[in-house]
Amino acid sequence: MTDHGLLTPNRWRDYALLDSGAGWKLEQVGPFRFARPDSQALWAPRAPLDSWQMDARFSPAADEDEERGRWRFERELPERWPMSYGDVRFYARCTPFRHLGFFPEQAVHWDWAQGLLAPGEGVLNLFGYTGLASLIAARGGASVTHVDASKKAIGFGRENQALSGLEAASIRWIADDALAFTQREARRGRRYNMVILDPPKFGRGPNGEVWSFEEGLLPLLQAVRAVLAEPPAPAGLVLTAYALRLSHHALSRAVSAALDGLGLAFEAGDMGLAEAGNSQQPSRGALPCALYVRGWRPRA
Repeated sequence: MTDHGLLTPNRWRDYALLDSGAGWKLEQVGPFRFARPDSQALWAPRAPLDSWQMDARFSPAADEDEERGRWRFERELPERWPMSYGDVRFYARCTPFRHLGFFPEQAVHWDWAQGLLAPGEGVLNLFGYTGLASLIAARGGASVTHVDASKKAIGFGRENQALSGLEAASIRWIADDALAFTQREARRGRRYNMVILDPPKFGRGPNGEVWSFEEGLLPLLQAVRAVLAEPPAPAGLVLTAYALRLSHHALSRAVSAALDGLGLAFEAGDMGLAEAGNSQQPSRGALPCALYVRGWRPRA
């Protein structure tokens, strides 16, 4: 197991973290600027919060849940607007739960997976949300199965597929419970070269299935083990975890133990976003966003 510390993406053109601190972050998302709460921003911001120029601010609810609250707009914004990452295009939007339709820090894994997968290899993207990982893998020629419990998220993913001009790409869009689907795939004898997992701390499946990260991770990893391609074929996994009171060491131990014997070389650490700087005020560092574990078994 290799500890890679903090990974940050460096290929964004339509997104930038402009400032962070005092429990907030200021972001450039296409032509618009947003302020969102972030409990990991424990330092003082570069500029005072009351001087931040923004188009909208997410006001959290009175409780400690950062994802509950409402958007407060400084001006009228479109329901959605186009963005791009490399050759893939997608829509950003202000969602009811603080998010903007994508997670920019995840780009480190999109690039990593794309560099390993060969055309025709299979990818299973669980908790796939609006599908950027799926689209980037499919753009490289992979055959992708995208699973999310939210039919609305699946719809957004299809919209992004059309916007990217990837209608002919090999993507199966499936609204289902991630664990139940993976277990069925194992019984069917399906195998994948890459499994991408971005499970929430808590969630519900389309039929009321309850997901808890702490209780569900081990059964999910066991199911993933059963669908990973066997040697000599290549195989890999990416797991990210948000808003959890555990270290990447604990997460990596769980993953490496569940997948022991498969010949994957693992690395683990934090993933985040580096602040944009300029000649007068260079970037001061990065904002941690999530934990990750990823592993790969190369081609024989």
